Amino acid sequence: MTIPDWSDEIRRLYLSSAANQFVVHGNVHDRLLIPGKEAKDARIGNLIDYLTSVQLKKFDLVLSYELGAGLRVESGHEFFEQLRFHNGDLPNDPPNAIGYIDQFLRFMINLRAIDPSTEESSRLAGRNHHVAIVIKSAELVFPISKQTRDYQLNSMASVVRSWSHESHFLEQNLAVFLVTEHLNDLNHLLSRNQRSARVEIPTPGGKELEPTFALFETTYPTALKKFSGNPGIPAGRLAGATVSSIEALLKRREYEKEVLEEDDLADLKKSLVEQDSQGLIEFLEPTRTLDDVYGHDAVKDWMRQDIALWKKNDLAAMPMGYLLCGPVGTGKTYLVECLAGEAGVPVVKMKNFRDRWVGSTEGNLEKIFALLHALGRCVVFIDEADQALGSRDAGSGDSGVSGRVYSMMAKEMSNTNNRGRILWILASSRPDLIEVDLKRPGRVDVKIPLFPAHEAKDGYRLIRALGKKHDLDLPKECPEVILSLIPELVTPGAAESIAIKVYRQVRTEDVDAVEALRDCLDEYQNPVPEDVMDFQIGIAVREASDLDFVPDVFRQKD
Repeated sequence: MTIPDWSDEIRRLYLSSAANQFVVHGNVHDRLLIPGKEAKDARIGNLIDYLTSVQLKKFDLVLSYELGAGLRVESGHEFFEQLRFHNGDLPNDPPNAIGYIDQFLRFMINLRAIDPSTEESSRLAGRNHHVAIVIKSAELVFPISKQTRDYQLNSMASVVRSWSHESHFLEQNLAVFLVTEHLNDLNHLLSRNQRSARVEIPTPGGKELEPTFALFETTYPTALKKFSGNPGIPAGRLAGATVSSIEALLKRREYEKEVLEEDDLADLKKSLVEQDSQGLIEFLEPTRTLDDVYGHDAVKDWMRQDIALWKKNDLAAMPMGYLLCGPVGTGKTYLVECLAGEAGVPVVKMKNFRDRWVGSTEGNLEKIFALLHALGRCVVFIDEADQALGSRDAGSGDSGVSGRVYSMMAKEMSNTNNRGRILWILASSRPDLIEVDLKRPGRVDVKIPLFPAHEAKDGYRLIRALGKKHDLDLPKECPEVILSLIPELVTPGAAESIAIKVYRQVRTEDVDAVEALRDCLDEYQNPVPEDVMDFQIGIAVREASDLDFVPDVFRQKD
């Protein structure tokens, strides 16, 4: 059975002596497939099970420390007892535990230097024993210091950092693992230590899940009855969900004797991924296509061309991202849903990932990026992008969070490995407030302006189209009595508001739709002030990456 890439990376770095300290981050709380001597001996376990059974199988001793659980011997109990180093219970609190580990490692260095012929324990002396230290939830033991003079915290972090660069530790067969879900939650003395290696455990994709499902077939035969002998089907369809959440789903299905159907997989994937994200993302349901978008013909033609390239896997001209701009209410979110429905890919909306705690916002972004990488092809939608994406120079008001968010987003959006896998779509009525670097080609290649209806007949057609959802019987051609009442610059949002008001009047006052529409338009006031509308239209015109997207009337107006 092939070992995961992250595990092989640790092996190569350790055996080449390139690193002896590893900051393991990402999907560290998930369940992992642990291979056995034969396929039937494989099992599912946590990260510490994997490390002791696979990664550190030949080590003489593996010690672990976790806040609350204290210091423990994970493997090599007999060897540890023979050393006779400890006397009584192992320490629990962080300062004493880290001090104890440091003393123990120095004891092992001295033991290696002893001449075996002069030592009673000659079997242990004079040898370079393999010792591993695993610190679980390292961000709780070594959190980011909120005060530069937090001497105890910084001194503990400094001791652990010394294990990665002092010569006598490097000469020892020592491996140190600092396990944390988010790099940005870990003390910077350790997360930014240049002598340690940062290794990410990704959320499993379809390829990684396939052998896991092959094992699950024997454990949950009823739940996976429809996929017996074909583990690749559920593995591919549930890519992006963690093994833990999948295992919990199968346990419940097996208990209830309920067979997992192929038609269930798409909805289950959405619910599992949303659950794993802890509310950081949500899936939008793409039940529409671009045929449902009224007007914007040039925009729809361009998007259909991109979708055709995407489906052919011809990615050279595939954009990294879109920017949808225009006045409020012009249907930016609606267009995203229609685009995703046309492309046949899931739409992931990034929710409020900002947090008030130090490092939490950056940690949330790390988690979101890991999930996106595991999903395969998807559209990532960021609404109100001018507020969500941060800025290069945010000042000191938010302790630099906006600047760090900007930096992380800029790096991720320009990652060329995402081309054809992740399509970024930013939406904003104030694109001028988005940093220029985030809107440049290579991050956002196509900037699409959306405008309100600029002619009375177009405004009526928009109201009529949205009125169909409420079964409003409006004639195809706009009646003369209505035409003069249609307001200027009707947006889809305003048209929907008018249609709902007409429906309400039809239902409550027993009048026909035309009469109700006339009453609703009489003394109608646009919800967006004229000066605001004109300003946002002007910005959208100037942001457009292609003037074919801009109707002549707005080019002249600008």
